[in-house]
Amino acid sequence: MLIVEGTVEDIIYSNEINGYTVCDIKCDEKIVTAVGYMPFLNVGENVKITGKLVNHPEYGDQLKVELYEKVLPQTAEAIEKYLASGVIKGVGPATAARIVKTFGKDTLDIMNFRPQMLAEVKGISLDKAVRIGQAFDEQRGLRNIVLFLQEFGISPACCMKIHKAFGDRAVNEIKQNPYKLSDDIFGIGFKTADRIAMSMGIDPASGFRICSGIKHVLSEAAGNGHTYFPEDKLKEYTCRLLQTNLTDIENSLISLVLDRIVVAEKQDGINRIYLSSFFNAELGVCRKLIELSLADFDSKINDIDIKLLKIEKEEGIELAGMQKTAIEEALKRGVLVITGGPGTGKTTIIKGIIKLLEREGHKAALAAPTGRAAKRMSEATGYEARTIHRLLEIGYTGDNRDRDLLFQRNENNPLEADVIIIDEVSMVDVLLMNHLLKAVPPGARLILAGDINQLPSVGAGNVLKDIINSGLVKTVKLTEIFRQAQESMIIVNAHRINNGEMPCLNVKGKDFFFVPRSNAENVVRAVTDLCCRRLPDTYGYEPLRQIQVLTPARKGPAGVVNLNIELQKVLNLPGGNKCEKVYKDYIFREGDRVMQVKNNYSLRWAKAGQSYIEGTGVFNGDTGIISRIDEKAQIIEVTFEEDRVVEYDFTILDEIEPAFAVTVHKSQGSEFPVVVMPVFSGPPVLMTRNLLYTAVTRARDLVVLVGDEGALADMVANEREMLRYSGLADKLKRQKSEIRE
Repeated sequence: MLIVEGTVEDIIYSNEINGYTVCDIKCDEKIVTAVGYMPFLNVGENVKITGKLVNHPEYGDQLKVELYEKVLPQTAEAIEKYLASGVIKGVGPATAARIVKTFGKDTLDIMNFRPQMLAEVKGISLDKAVRIGQAFDEQRGLRNIVLFLQEFGISPACCMKIHKAFGDRAVNEIKQNPYKLSDDIFGIGFKTADRIAMSMGIDPASGFRICSGIKHVLSEAAGNGHTYFPEDKLKEYTCRLLQTNLTDIENSLISLVLDRIVVAEKQDGINRIYLSSFFNAELGVCRKLIELSLADFDSKINDIDIKLLKIEKEEGIELAGMQKTAIEEALKRGVLVITGGPGTGKTTIIKGIIKLLEREGHKAALAAPTGRAAKRMSEATGYEARTIHRLLEIGYTGDNRDRDLLFQRNENNPLEADVIIIDEVSMVDVLLMNHLLKAVPPGARLILAGDINQLPSVGAGNVLKDIINSGLVKTVKLTEIFRQAQESMIIVNAHRINNGEMPCLNVKGKDFFFVPRSNAENVVRAVTDLCCRRLPDTYGYEPLRQIQVLTPARKGPAGVVNLNIELQKVLNLPGGNKCEKVYKDYIFREGDRVMQVKNNYSLRWAKAGQSYIEGTGVFNGDTGIISRIDEKAQIIEVTFEEDRVVEYDFTILDEIEPAFAVTVHKSQGSEFPVVVMPVFSGPPVLMTRNLLYTAVTRARDLVVLVGDEGALADMVANEREMLRYSGLADKLKRQKSEIRE
């Protein structure tokens, strides 16, 4: 390790988001170029840097920074240069010269302890003197946080969030309760906070630790789809995590309930423990659905049969009995659920509802959970559809947590529509549904369409299934496959799979194929060959934009991790001056297809070539192509659909994953021209019928399954579904009983 102490002569590059900096340090009349994470650095500052000397092939010798520490300048000349750099808000070169001329080498002590004395300097009022002192104090606070936390591996970007949350008291707050880091700062997990706490000597039986551990277990449960956890399971998981006794956990749980951080609800003799946000969301969804369902529109539209006949003539169609029933129910009900598989006419019903109601003077708003699903809805109906987030006019406050979401549309500023139609509702989690329902104006019609046999939402809850199972809301179940849909073996086989029947394979001239392969390695070879050679050569499909590999698992030879590495080898070869970035076990390369894997409501995007068209928000499941990797600027640029360009700082690369292959769960709401799916033996909890059904229904033109026919038969026969703890159905049933009484 090399230690260098000197003055910052020049900032060559600085990333304000993560603190990555390239700068020249003057040390004993020599200039050393330092590269690394050095946030809040300014020209003129004195620094002490520990690092390794490396040779960059383009930029020569550089000092790769491991640790850095700011050292306040000592001489009057150095102090003036430091202040003149603009490091302190309100102090420029001229003001710096006057201050140092007045106070000399005592300047920084004056600014630190007696800033009001700065008012003695010509041009500085007492008010400005106090503001300069506050700005200097803030710089010191940031420095203290970075110096305190850098030994624990906390990134500069997180340090900035910590300072924003706690201000100058941050170090004291963390020393008192390190678990505030995981409780209050997005990006710092419980295990990191626990490691810091243990190194600081915090008692393992501390109430802070146990309360934070309980919240962590409930958050992990929410990540697996549960809105609550049974109390006995919560205690079991928390005991295992913290290695502490049951009495301490019970006492901490009581404390969290009293503080309303968690909610305990008794149901069927079981104590259900919720994080308060999920309990309140279930309650909010329940209340609003009941309010909307009580509306009665029976007398609002006359001559429905005549009007339906007119629509049939205009569209050149003949509505089936259940389609007419669904449209009539939508006109009469405050809330209606329409559920059915592919080819059962949901789109035709939605178009009919909109046409009828628009002619009666009503205004409709259409939305779906993802951008791809909204685009499909628009194309199928001919009406504009948006994502639910865009419909609600999403904003953003604080860090990237659901509790900080700010929707402009809510109960105080409802949607300007009296017919709200949402598609792909199986993907909607309870938090998003609660936000949506808040924005539905009283007296409006709400129509929820979706396929109950799809995989449930990635987020917590089982919203569509719970609403249907409660019996509170009128549900129209579509089962008939229409003649034109019967031409597609994708649709026919989707329904066969859903009914527990083996799909018809390799029917000549059709769109559903099975390629038998004996083991995982052969499956992988066949999948890569299909994507790079056979399908493009035979049908002309473009591999990166039209062929999507879906797989049930993340791990194993045919899992998403390995498939992405193998597919990159044949679909995006290195060379041709393509820049790369190594991240974890993958090498991101310009030209790679990638997917956003978590909602980021603050991430900015701009239209390619149209910087004046910009917005915020990139959502779980959005896919794009890496258009640029800039090692010097520490960014990866991704171009998403509709030419939305997003810059990913290297510190948030955990938000994107390679997407040559994705899990079936991640494909929900999407539609691809071609789906290629490996089929292999695996854990029964994973290799299920509804997972296979979901994968098949993602394809528009062609499905190719590759693997073992016995494994395919096992998946078709496996009706197992992942257990989800969700209380919405019970709440709706209770309310239904109370209404009847």
